[in-house]
Amino acid sequence: MRRFCSAAVLLLLSALGLAAQTAPPASPQGKTDPALTAVRAYRQANGARILGEFSQLLAIPNVASDTKNIAKNVAFLRDTLTRRGIKVEIWELPGASPVVYGQLDVPGAKRTLGIYAHYDGQPIDPKQWATPPFSPTLFTAATESGGVKRPFPKPGEAIDPEWRIYARSAGDDKAPAITALTALDALRQAKIPLTSNLRFLFEGEEEAGSGNLEAYLTSHRDRLNVIDAWLFCDGPVHTSRRAQLVFGVRGVIDMDLTVYGAVRYLHSGHYGNWAPNPAFTLAHLLASMKDDQGHVLVDHFYDSVEPLGPAERAALDAVPDDDAALRKELGLVETEDNNARIEERLLLPSLNIRGMASGGIGETAGNIIPSTASVSLEVRLVKGNEPTHMLDLVEAHIKKQGFFIVDKDPDMATRLAHPKIAKLARSPGYPAARTSMDVDIVFQIIQATSRAAGENVILLPTLGGSLPLYLFNDILAKPAVIVPIANHDDKQHGPDENLRLANLWYGIDLMGELLTMPVEK
Repeated sequence: MRRFCSAAVLLLLSALGLAAQTAPPASPQGKTDPALTAVRAYRQANGARILGEFSQLLAIPNVASDTKNIAKNVAFLRDTLTRRGIKVEIWELPGASPVVYGQLDVPGAKRTLGIYAHYDGQPIDPKQWATPPFSPTLFTAATESGGVKRPFPKPGEAIDPEWRIYARSAGDDKAPAITALTALDALRQAKIPLTSNLRFLFEGEEEAGSGNLEAYLTSHRDRLNVIDAWLFCDGPVHTSRRAQLVFGVRGVIDMDLTVYGAVRYLHSGHYGNWAPNPAFTLAHLLASMKDDQGHVLVDHFYDSVEPLGPAERAALDAVPDDDAALRKELGLVETEDNNARIEERLLLPSLNIRGMASGGIGETAGNIIPSTASVSLEVRLVKGNEPTHMLDLVEAHIKKQGFFIVDKDPDMATRLAHPKIAKLARSPGYPAARTSMDVDIVFQIIQATSRAAGENVILLPTLGGSLPLYLFNDILAKPAVIVPIANHDDKQHGPDENLRLANLWYGIDLMGELLTMPVEK
């Protein structure tokens, strides 16, 4: 694939200052944009039907371990694609959630786009939700802003783009399927031809770590080698609500750590000030890993970070600084590294505590010295970090603090031989990935996204979250660009996940532009 020089990309960054569009939408050259006109007219006329189809998909539970309901998601996607004339295959592996693969060929097309999204979602605790997570509910605004429930609209009823639909996977990640297929419906109704062949790949284990995706991609490489570029439909738009494109993601790897005290719980009155408390032992260990400004103190933790190229650095410098507003929204007086910009912090590996446990609190607290203390640690990786090596560094740091490392609960002989013992249990992870901006298809995607947004699109070298982007770069050797549509405050992974309808509408506009973007000659 031909590559642009960095100068061309740098020029593009300063040249995409598009004015806000009004109907009929216009291209940067001042011509009416037929694709954008068609998809906007279609969604305005069919808003109730679009929300109805989206709600049907959201109503199907989708935790990867729930095989019965995973099968229902697969059937819904299969039928939804088939109704559009898309050839569907269901790929299966023993013990894995199926992949839904769709193929749509366009006569004369000289380019093939792959569209990736996942249909599985994070586990839920219904007690933490204001409304049932698999009973999609419409609110007039975000609940924390005073939004109230309202019925789903009837055909022809006006729809406020500030309404929000609450359900698991509303923001992460069922919307892309609906936006792409709605855009396809709109373009067909307007008799506007697609400019690319399409390949859809809907995964059912992304939230569970994509443990089988590599096997799927490898075993079906013959189907996927024809794809020129992948559109990864996941993640949120910028915190300023402006559209953004993202060219990389962090990787991730984690491990659980347990430290030990006495072989049983001890009475805190009888043994306090005498028996070591493993909760304090763990607290001291964790405090040794990170300073007050968020700098990780593990030796060589930052050594393998791959620096940005000139085009990526220029793109990052052009991202608006919205940190003050974000801190206010989140109730934070200050953030790490003396309020360093979030975009800069995402370029470094992070060490995170996912959860801690020792004894009990509140009504479950007892007057005891606990026998163990545990923590779940996570390392978010950036380009250049090798997952196993990063955990090796953390383990070396633990040893440096005087701990004897075990992989199972210690026996009495081990306990009596070592004053400080730490059990480590690693989980598999995957590396970060980043697509170069100096690729011709990237130039076209940037232009198409700017037309859909009606303004200068934000270009972000990497996203804070993790996706299996590296598999598409390593196995298929093709560029992958993340095209987010969800609102930044969609509460993905947490209770009361939601999607702002303006973002759903933007997603349809975006897909209309991407499916009709010109092929460079």
